[in-house]
Amino acid sequence: MESFLKSALAAARAASVEILRFYRGDFEVELKADQTPVTVADRRAEEIIRGMLLADFPDHGFFGEEGGMQHEDADYLWLVDPIDGTKSFVGGYGMFSTQIALMHRNRLVLGVSSAPAAGEVAWASRGLGAMLDGVPMRVSAKTSLAEASVSTGNLQSMARSAQWANLGRIFAQVNRTRGYGDYYHYHRLAAGQLDAVIESDVNILDIAALSVIVEEAGGVFTDLEGHAPGLRTTSVLAAAPGLHGQLLDLLNE
Repeated sequence: MESFLKSALAAARAASVEILRFYRGDFEVELKADQTPVTVADRRAEEIIRGMLLADFPDHGFFGEEGGMQHEDADYLWLVDPIDGTKSFVGGYGMFSTQIALMHRNRLVLGVSSAPAAGEVAWASRGLGAMLDGVPMRVSAKTSLAEASVSTGNLQSMARSAQWANLGRIFAQVNRTRGYGDYYHYHRLAAGQLDAVIESDVNILDIAALSVIVEEAGGVFTDLEGHAPGLRTTSVLAAAPGLHGQLLDLLNE
């Protein structure tokens, strides 16, 4: 795991240099088929990451946001979103990140989350704990919803579901609500500065690395129905262990 982590961190650093070359600069923005934006920075960052990881581990598979899946039947599969938060990147504000995760036989085992504009890097691998810029992270010990801080993001699909009313009941019980979104609220959760994150309308490339980071920091990370993250995951309930079960029950009652 240490060799995988070393390579992933090196790839994230190299991608950050390329991303910051374009940040707040003059570049063309295209719309993909799903109407989300993509830029030359996204594509070049992914090319850098793919090239470095597959040079180190040529028998591994690779699943990138821009380039799709390669060698999906490999035992090890890298999951990469070169710029998660491209709208933020295009808008010139720093709520974007590079997400690199490693899956071994359908189990996520490593995550690197690099936020180059903020100068913040979180990483974790199974059995080695979670770190933020070299400092160990640990989720909060909160067990009371009345004391909890909850952050949300990407709630469009939830707004059309029965869970929307349940989310309102959660908001009425907790101490504080925020909508930090993207990488930021997961870093804060893993560091014990926030107690829970609720999201819908995500894909696995957005949250694969972050799930490992949160879990290695002692948190619980599932979808809104309580299932472990996998390639088809589209929602998130991540929380301190003393709160996750309570929130899951309230969301699905």
